[in-house]
Amino acid sequence: MKRRNFLKSAGVAGLGISVSGDLLAQSLLQNTMQSTTYPVAVATWNFQNAVKKAGEFLSTGSSALDAVEQGVMVEEANLKNTTVGNGGAPDRDGNVTLDACIMSPAGDAGSVVYLHHIEHPVSVARKVMEETPHVMLAGEGALQFAIQQGFKKQELLTEESEKAWKEWLEHKNYKPIINIENHDTIGMLCMDEKGDIAGACTTSGLAYKMNGRVGDSPIIGAGLFLDNEIGGAVATGMGEAVMKSVGSFLIVELMRQGKTPQEACEEAVNRIVAKNTNYQDFQVAFVAMNKKGEIGSYCIHEGFSYAKFQHDEVTNNPSKFYTK
Repeated sequence: MKRRNFLKSAGVAGLGISVSGDLLAQSLLQNTMQSTTYPVAVATWNFQNAVKKAGEFLSTGSSALDAVEQGVMVEEANLKNTTVGNGGAPDRDGNVTLDACIMSPAGDAGSVVYLHHIEHPVSVARKVMEETPHVMLAGEGALQFAIQQGFKKQELLTEESEKAWKEWLEHKNYKPIINIENHDTIGMLCMDEKGDIAGACTTSGLAYKMNGRVGDSPIIGAGLFLDNEIGGAVATGMGEAVMKSVGSFLIVELMRQGKTPQEACEEAVNRIVAKNTNYQDFQVAFVAMNKKGEIGSYCIHEGFSYAKFQHDEVTNNPSKFYTK
């Protein structure tokens, strides 16, 4: 009996050593991944100041959700950026209307569309996500909600944007010019030190659009989508083409099936090209990140790039493209 009990105890002890060893190995692997891969932040276009701000938050242990909100707010407040936030180009009637959305690692989402007079629509979108039972608020209702939440109304049409709009009115030539400003909608993905992913997308939309037009940026699954078990994707460019393809959702699902972020982005662009015979006339670009912190990007035309914060470095990275 004593011998049998001894062997049983020895077996249990051996199992304990084995389990402890496995746990230790997993812990070491996790720590190694954290030190070599993330935290990381990526954003459409060369918005280095935005990813730098997000990186500062991530580096001090902030959540991916806080980092992504603070990151895109940099461009919402940038008066020189005429496609996002304050100073954005107006619609045909001279109204600056803003669209934005945000997603948390838990899969929760908030969105605002056709929002007037609020500099930071991404923050209003987060309030929609956290303080209401809804996902999206629009127009006057979104503005009323923002004011109730403490946001202040302000004039978003700058002298420069107003001057450019009045010059446009003389000819009313309604045609997007590919990469002309080398910046556009900002979509951002952040992965924090825990490996959790959050995303945000914010824009003033297509310059001189029809009054009431909404693009892909605030649409969950089009301008932004993420699944914290798989990864996330963001879009920029001609919103109508992105909406018709549900591009960001498509990319995440392709990554779920085993494709790399790069392969998934290329497939999404290829489908848009195949469905639009006029693809030569507009730009669409995607940026994606998986749970390993691997990043991919692809666009229709040369000229798109994405900004990245990783390893305490901020870089601008030209994207691969479809047209030669």
